[in-house]
Amino acid sequence: MRSKIITGIDIGSSLIRIIVSELIKGESDPRVLCMTSKRSRGLRHGYIVDMEEAKETVTEAIKDAERMSGKKISAAFLAIGGISLESTVSEGGIAVSKADQEVGDLDVKRVIEASVTNLKKQSNRQIIQNIPLQFKLDGKKILGRPNGMKGEILEVKTLFITALEQHLNDLINIVEGAGIIIENIIPAPIAASYAVLSKIQKTAGCILTDIGAETVSIAVFEEGIPTSLKVFSIGSTDITNDIALCLKIPIEEAEEIKMGKENKGYSKKKLEDIIEARLSDIFDLIEAHLKKIGKNSLLPAGIILIGGGANQYQVEPFARQYLNLPARIAPLSILSTIPINQSNEARVVKKNIDSSWAVAYGLSTLGESKDLDEFSGSRLVKQTKSNLVKWLRQFLP
Repeated sequence: MRSKIITGIDIGSSLIRIIVSELIKGESDPRVLCMTSKRSRGLRHGYIVDMEEAKETVTEAIKDAERMSGKKISAAFLAIGGISLESTVSEGGIAVSKADQEVGDLDVKRVIEASVTNLKKQSNRQIIQNIPLQFKLDGKKILGRPNGMKGEILEVKTLFITALEQHLNDLINIVEGAGIIIENIIPAPIAASYAVLSKIQKTAGCILTDIGAETVSIAVFEEGIPTSLKVFSIGSTDITNDIALCLKIPIEEAEEIKMGKENKGYSKKKLEDIIEARLSDIFDLIEAHLKKIGKNSLLPAGIILIGGGANQYQVEPFARQYLNLPARIAPLSILSTIPINQSNEARVVKKNIDSSWAVAYGLSTLGESKDLDEFSGSRLVKQTKSNLVKWLRQFLP
């Protein structure tokens, strides 16, 4: 029985989460060997402010994962998030190269490169992923890919997901400094989508919303691919701080109240007003972005909520009412191997876990090329640091 060990590392503002999984040949879902988290140090709003502290924390988290899984971790898939992450759309066009006017793979590559050339100047930014949104051949929209079709002029509209170069390099440095080879760098909202979104949801149209400690990340999907991505510098910690300030209580107690675990006789109405005020700020930003791209109230599969902040009470009904969309907190289930006796025999069970693990679990499913090719035409980073910057620079204006 052939298997492959896959590790996913999600470095967030609040926690570093690592999942080590085993992909058995012939099985569609990986078996999770361990899940470990460690309080982040040296990060703010998803970017690194103290390299040494961040590196030390990542190294400690990796050692914990090795101890718990019983596996030596030498390579991993890494998520990149934080407020430096954003998306932009660019268009390009070329003349089909073949004499018989049949569109080939080279033409598709050339037209995407043309859209890179036409991309507005991205100062201090690096392209992490590009995704063709729509092709046109002789001015007519193409359903799917244009390969094999005939025409004179090929055009494309491409979504580019970018990150600040400094943040990207810092992230690479702390992970490689911990002795890990980076197999691939994936935008965090895209990684999470592998774990919690179905093909039906992606095709119908939905918005995946990750409410983290210091950031809120959103990714809009239609026709099976991401069409927009945005990260806001606001998160569930702001709600905790509001509760602490308004009620004049310690942060720890405010966190318990926010999660609905404790009340101690405080007015329910006052608590709801405090939480709803900050949720309004969050969903105002989301609604404004949906309006900007022309998708407010127009995503049939609705808003799917993940992240630690999605677990606080009121979020799901608030999102439904505020955005006028179906809303639900995404369920997340994994396959886990548990021992059944002292002879090292084990059985595989399915169990539900908190959706805040969606990014790390999504990364840990990326062991097969078919997963990486899910977004037709996408190009994901698959380089170690020495070649990464060189590879990325070729796509910048």
